[in-house]
Amino acid sequence: MQERLMPHFAERKMPVEMVVLHCSAFPLEKCLEIWDDYGVSPHYAIDEQGELFKLVDEKYRAYHAGKGYWYGREGYLNEGSIGIELVNMSLGQTPDSYTKAQLNTLIPLLHNLIKKYNIKPQNIVGHSDIAPALKADPGLAFPWEKLAQHGIGRWYNSHRSSEIKSRDAVSLLKGLGYDTRDEEAAIASAYAFRRHYLPEEVKFDPDRQHLLDNVYPKNDKSLLTGEAFISALNRLSD
Repeated sequence: MQERLMPHFAERKMPVEMVVLHCSAFPLEKCLEIWDDYGVSPHYAIDEQGELFKLVDEKYRAYHAGKGYWYGREGYLNEGSIGIELVNMSLGQTPDSYTKAQLNTLIPLLHNLIKKYNIKPQNIVGHSDIAPALKADPGLAFPWEKLAQHGIGRWYNSHRSSEIKSRDAVSLLKGLGYDTRDEEAAIASAYAFRRHYLPEEVKFDPDRQHLLDNVYPKNDKSLLTGEAFISALNRLSD
């Protein structure tokens, strides 16, 4: 691990309870320049070769997540979280674009953080999970299921039949931590849920800037329906 310590942090006022995963579509050196210009930083970054960089000490609150919402907690979720950034030139969209070397670094890092801070599976999240109307990273290509196979994060058994106990997508999303405070927030959360658990239902956007400006299909109430979507919500809610 290399140390490239950055000055963008503050004292923590609550213990660590969450890890937020991000991605950036620039080489690491360019990321460091951009983050410094904007006065932000994750705690850790992992380049495409799997090299781990420590940017902010875990004991401090790094400026990586901004405003968000998770399980009723809203506001600046930097407090109580650790941010990990992965370099991904497709902004996490191209299949298999997260390299084996990156995952070989990320998985043990997450295992260590989970053990150190007793982090619950549902609190290993993507930036899009906590800020669904604003962020698309770490993207539809991020291998959440593979992480779950290593005991990291939350997943569901897609091979087990599950009774559909509820078709109320808004209530189910809320119960799983997502922002459903109004209809548009619920629609954005439904798309973020798909990015995490049903990436085959997320449209690939080859234009990175367009993706950054159009994180989800606005006003599309159909996103609150769909058999695979409702089934996955019920499985995770069991």
